[in-house]
Amino acid sequence: MNAQSLDYSVLVVGSGSIGRRHLRNLRKIGIQRLAACDADRERLIPMVTEFNVKPFSDFDEALASIKPQLVFICTPPVFHVSQALKAVRANAHVFIEKPLSHTLDTVAELIAEAESRRRVVQVGYNLRFHPGLLKVKQLVDEGIIGRVLWVYAEVGQYLPDWRPWQDYRQSYTAKRDLGGGIILDGSHELDYVIWLLGRPIELACMAGRVSNLMVNVEDCATILLRFGNGTQADIHMDFVQRGYARSCKLAGEKGTIVWDYSKNEIQIFRADEAKWETISYEFDPNQTYIAEVEHFLTRVTCEDASLVSLKESYQTLQVALAAHSASQQRKVICIDYK
Repeated sequence: MNAQSLDYSVLVVGSGSIGRRHLRNLRKIGIQRLAACDADRERLIPMVTEFNVKPFSDFDEALASIKPQLVFICTPPVFHVSQALKAVRANAHVFIEKPLSHTLDTVAELIAEAESRRRVVQVGYNLRFHPGLLKVKQLVDEGIIGRVLWVYAEVGQYLPDWRPWQDYRQSYTAKRDLGGGIILDGSHELDYVIWLLGRPIELACMAGRVSNLMVNVEDCATILLRFGNGTQADIHMDFVQRGYARSCKLAGEKGTIVWDYSKNEIQIFRADEAKWETISYEFDPNQTYIAEVEHFLTRVTCEDASLVSLKESYQTLQVALAAHSASQQRKVICIDYK
């Protein structure tokens, strides 16, 4: 990053684990003018202690006081769009942690405001910056396995193990009124499948609470997608299985690609050679978070206020909410993109 891209005043809103991660990474890449905001003053203490940032318990006061050029929104999903709108209207560029929201309400308004004010708004789907998935994307785009016929993607991990320092019952993931549930919190898989294959046209979903965890949201979901060219995708997500699982398999007319997050490898079967090839890579999980922030800063510095990222995340949200509807209605539904 050049010096110009680092001389920003930045406000991080939300002092949970992802807020602290972003503060740590912003400091690591060289940004010095940092402030933090959280309505819970007690949660701000670790932020101030570790990063020596200026604390605020009121978002409006923080915007007015430091006039940040960049705002990172790391609060529960129910607050994302309203806080992003305030930040954009205060002339800030905005980075929003996934998911974009828990509802479609006012998202179109955010898109319109960002467009009219030429503000960059990016949503934190950091798996798009994972070296394994970047390679999978390259292989698919190059037609290495021909037309993709079907995809299976999985993610799962026991919720109490996600953030072992926190009572899982207090996390937004466990609470419907904060925008929790595995479909929204596990929407990375929806996002990267759409990134790989394009927009699905219809879906079915079976989702519900299958465990004895003390949550009031779905903890397990299987989403079936159909795309305009006939390709199908099966996405499983849960926060009940013990151990960590994240992988993706793509079957094409000319071969198969298998990506395994935990193994740091991609396997490719080429039908014309009738054999498997393994591609291994080095991977630091935090690097995906740094890469997405560097991408955001590059867009801001280059004044690239295109809304591709925001509009794509809007599509991901529409698919996630359509999955909720399909599960509740117990039927296949066509996705009506706004």
